[in-house]
Amino acid sequence: MSTFPGGTSLSFLDVYTSPAPDGICGGSPHMHTASTECYIAVGGRGQLHSLTSEGHRETDLEPGSITWFTPGTIHRAVNLDNARFVVLMSNAGLPEAGDAVMTFPSEYLESVERYREAAALPVGASDEELAIAAAKRRDLAVEGYLVIRDAMIAGDDGPLKRFRERAAEIVADRLSGWNAIVQDGPLAQAQNTLELLARMTSGDASHLDDAALVSGLEPARRFGMCGNLRAYDVAVH
Repeated sequence: MSTFPGGTSLSFLDVYTSPAPDGICGGSPHMHTASTECYIAVGGRGQLHSLTSEGHRETDLEPGSITWFTPGTIHRAVNLDNARFVVLMSNAGLPEAGDAVMTFPSEYLESVERYREAAALPVGASDEELAIAAAKRRDLAVEGYLVIRDAMIAGDDGPLKRFRERAAEIVADRLSGWNAIVQDGPLAQAQNTLELLARMTSGDASHLDDAALVSGLEPARRFGMCGNLRAYDVAVH
């Protein structure tokens, strides 16, 4: 049995090409509460717009560029010219379990139910209907993002702090289920490596007889927050 290195998840991302209300083409600004994300640019030209306590930043991404960001970083994938990324996420399975909160306007963050209703895409809808719903969700997130960004540029970090507080409250009821994801994923891989090192130290290298190759994975295609995703199930194979 083998899982993807480091207990990470792997996706290919084609960043949305439709313009948001501010005229910028790209995805839904959002933040992860417990996971680190990495963008590896593999095609076209794009940017990562980000907000942290240090302020607003725009990072250019061209083929070969690599950037990653830690929990708490509000980020927005921007498509300048057919931007395509490979996306790596720590804690495979955890982001899919709700470790992301979009920057909706404050009234959508007042209750968990209202937030999740606005964040959900319709079940059983056609691709055309899903694309419309994803664009509507993106536009709502951009609306809230611009408020936080403009306040930060003006030297006011109040909206950023309030968003972080509400984001933590929105994911609070899911935290207990996240422990098992981390324990069975990245923690289990690290523990297994330590066990292998201990065995080799004692002269036992029998695990090398179990060498295996994994290939031929088929991606699941879906409308993600930042664009069209081809996500691979790399948990256990």
